[in-house]
Amino acid sequence: MKLPLPAALAATVAASPLVAVLPAAPAAAAPAFQLPFPCKQVWSGQTRTGHSPANAVDFNRSGDDGDAVTASAAGTVALVENRGSTSYGLWIEIDHGGGWRTRYAHLSGEFVTVGQKVSAGRQIGTLGTTGGSTGPHLHFEQRSNGAAVRIKFNGTEIRYWGTADYTSRNTCSGKAATVNTAGAALTVRSGPNSTASGLGSVPDNGTVFLTCHVRGSRVTGTYGTSDLWNRTGSGYLADVYLYTGSDEPIVPAC
Repeated sequence: MKLPLPAALAATVAASPLVAVLPAAPAAAAPAFQLPFPCKQVWSGQTRTGHSPANAVDFNRSGDDGDAVTASAAGTVALVENRGSTSYGLWIEIDHGGGWRTRYAHLSGEFVTVGQKVSAGRQIGTLGTTGGSTGPHLHFEQRSNGAAVRIKFNGTEIRYWGTADYTSRNTCSGKAATVNTAGAALTVRSGPNSTASGLGSVPDNGTVFLTCHVRGSRVTGTYGTSDLWNRTGSGYLADVYLYTGSDEPIVPAC
């Protein structure tokens, strides 16, 4: 037999339902996002109300086609997509946990794979003009629980609306090298040989950040013949097409 609640207690419960007294779950704090470029580089960022989404930013600098794009914070690669000549074109999304993600669009090359863990400052691709782009630039978004939010670097919101210059304080990861093919784009391979599948390409004079080296198939290129291959992101580049300042490896063995 169910006994009725005392009148005073019943009135209190009715006036104060359980859901009303439980505290709301706090929102996850944003990661310490940095500019999505190698350390000390200066980039011009533009925001505008007609952008889609409006809270995104477009980054440019002189001669930026093929420049290295790096992870804005540590995380796990959630998406590596290609929408062809429409929308974002080649684009990557990184999951940073707590509902936070970043997007990098209009890339010319994608050097990571889904599920890969990346550290802040790790190169994930190269800047380009794929998709619905009218010129080389990086379209960048910070997203919280599925929605694009106003972007902050080092905890400071960027300029809305207009253009401003920003200096990267991202982690310096790897050694820089310049592609030299005398004109053609250089394919980033999934393995250290010339027949491995391509992960994307880097334009001539583009910048890559090398993390380690391996020995693979012998290739003849701009700087002679060699079996030395350098890793960038998840991919490999033949050393004979890279100006590194040395004929020997400049990064440790993988």
